Amino acid sequence: MSNSYPEALKNLIASFSRLPGIGPKTAQRLSFFLIKSSPEEIEGLINSLTEVKEKIHFCSRCGFYAEDELCSICQDSNRESTILCVVERPQDVLSIEKTGYRGLYHVLQGVLSPLTGVGPEDLTISQLMKRVETEKFREVILGTNPSLDGEATAYFIARKLRSYPIRITMIARGLPLGGDLEFADDITLTQAFEGRRDIHLDT
Repeated sequence: MSNSYPEALKNLIASFSRLPGIGPKTAQRLSFFLIKSSPEEIEGLINSLTEVKEKIHFCSRCGFYAEDELCSICQDSNRESTILCVVERPQDVLSIEKTGYRGLYHVLQGVLSPLTGVGPEDLTISQLMKRVETEKFREVILGTNPSLDGEATAYFIARKLRSYPIRITMIARGLPLGGDLEFADDITLTQAFEGRRDIHLDT
């Protein structure tokens, strides 16, 4: 970043640089764009950011984005309430929705990662178990990302679920190892979802 930039511009560029996926050059382009924007456009952006911060939270049932206590998916009585798909992050819900899946979701808010100190208590696994105990699911689909931590998380949950009379499946690994559901194309993700397989655990 140029030291000749005014302090306010340097601060804006630094703020954009802290966002995921935004490098220094993109941060500068966004900042320059805003400088040329009209006061009305800037005000609209500020209002949108404020509204999101004030109104958006996690659904109390599944963990997806919501404005009310429950998200629009949990409130939809036309969803298939006996099938539950477990995903890592809220944005994974949006990816799976493109496949035509019409069941319910549970968002873990991350994956198990011993190297970074993330354990079961840091995720919504206990909430998941309560849902399995109280809601009448016939299948739980483990839709974690095909990474080492994602796979480990899926098998950890599968072992906790094996005492329940439900089918436990995992989406087929048409996705490359280390891939991300958020960036998978619709066809690949749909095929991986339709080709999901049962998990058989050693006793």
